[in-house]
Amino acid sequence: MSHSDIWSTLQVPPPLRPGATVAVAAPAGPAHADRIEAGLGLLGQRYDVRAAEDLFAADGYLAGSDDRRADELNGYLRDPDVRAIFAARGGYGSMRILDRLDADALRADPKPIVGFSDVTALLSWSAVAAGVCGVHGPVVTQLGELPTDDVQWLFDLLEGTRPTEPLAEGLSDSDNASGSGSGKAFAGPLTGGNLAMISHLLGTPYAVPTEGAVLVLEDIGERPYQLDRYITHLQLAGVFDTVAGVALGDFTRCDEPPGPRPVPDAFAVLQERLDAAGVPWLRGLPVGHGTRNRAFRFGARPVRP
Repeated sequence: MSHSDIWSTLQVPPPLRPGATVAVAAPAGPAHADRIEAGLGLLGQRYDVRAAEDLFAADGYLAGSDDRRADELNGYLRDPDVRAIFAARGGYGSMRILDRLDADALRADPKPIVGFSDVTALLSWSAVAAGVCGVHGPVVTQLGELPTDDVQWLFDLLEGTRPTEPLAEGLSDSDNASGSGSGKAFAGPLTGGNLAMISHLLGTPYAVPTEGAVLVLEDIGERPYQLDRYITHLQLAGVFDTVAGVALGDFTRCDEPPGPRPVPDAFAVLQERLDAAGVPWLRGLPVGHGTRNRAFRFGARPVRP
């Protein structure tokens, strides 16, 4: 199936109901108990939360072995009682288990995987391998640190009571909203997520689908030259020949520290690279590792009420 066909065939999982069973998994980096407690509490106020005893397993920079993380996620994908799967945190490790995951189980019983950052790999896997919309939204460690409006937005989206197009509404309340000089309007299914992960997935069976889509980009801790490298990689791979446009979220801690020579800041680099690629873009989306993270359905075409 080509990426252009994905948008018309993606399944949107049934809406969650308050009190539904949801699972918290650690598919990437180790989940630290002190950072996750508030998020688990918020989920527990609304849903019946299930988590494995070894949720806090750690093996260096991973939440346990690849077998542990894949088995945990597959268990929830195959469990008919679990109606959504929330990632405990990002970090690194999701792409190591993509070829171990049970796409047939998810296709037969669609349920949203919720997360961002490194979990961009799982959201793309869900769309490409299983044909199911995940939700690009807060991981559990971030959930307790967000404004109440963003938390409620996520619950409303999952429960089917948030039809408003998140791109437009998110920009309307952002002081930094701005766009490319071309002034070209664009629209399409929302896709994307973490810029580094999108770059690393190119050339794999799980590359983020982009054709005709609005490509949302965010990142953390990547220096300007690294952002340049990722955007240039996407350009050389032809990604910007297929997208409807690019929407930039937060690029947290991505500016170069002060030094003897002036260096362009993160957004200056992104603007120069996107303009050179000839792709329309805008910035100011409250999405990413900053103080805001508005959820959106990965691959779903936004609708207005």
